Amino acid sequence: MSFENFVRHARRHPSLLSEDQRKQLAAGQKPSALFIGCSDSRVIPSHITGAEPGTLFELRTAGNVVPKYAPDSGSSEMGTIEYAVLQLGIPDIIVCSHSHCGAVTAMTIAGRGLDELPALCTWLGTDSLVEATPEDAAVRTESKRHLRAQLDTLREYPFIRDRVETGQLRLHGWFYEIDTGLVYVAPESSDEDFLPL
Repeated sequence: MSFENFVRHARRHPSLLSEDQRKQLAAGQKPSALFIGCSDSRVIPSHITGAEPGTLFELRTAGNVVPKYAPDSGSSEMGTIEYAVLQLGIPDIIVCSHSHCGAVTAMTIAGRGLDELPALCTWLGTDSLVEATPEDAAVRTESKRHLRAQLDTLREYPFIRDRVETGQLRLHGWFYEIDTGLVYVAPESSDEDFLPL
């Protein structure tokens, strides 16, 4: 779709929601989950989950990276997570990685294809990587391993750790296969394989 066609479509269809739905959304939000996913245009949280407007609080980053907890050097990612948990009181966080991920490929093969993108290399932490060959071109195994690392990073946030321990918050790891449309769930144990959702 060209940009001009997009603009014409947006003008003809300003909202697919009814007036009542728009009023309800304007009154405030109470999302049921924070969805942390990749910025990849092929990964669309509402398509994966079937979520209606107002039900998902979304954070999309290159490679669904969750930064280390460092409130004194805050980032938009940390601020979004903090707001979702402490202000909105969301009960669930879903971290969703996916197959065919360019960021995971770059992390696996030290900066491959990112020579002219120093900010992205820093974000992904590719400077310290040793070149390796992915197990498959879709980097499924590497993306699942990366997903577990992001969940571990989330568990280091003090306010998340406290809420998980008291049962107020649940963390979920999902893996979305672009080529099949299937979603797999990360088990509690890292020794077990992902299971279909």
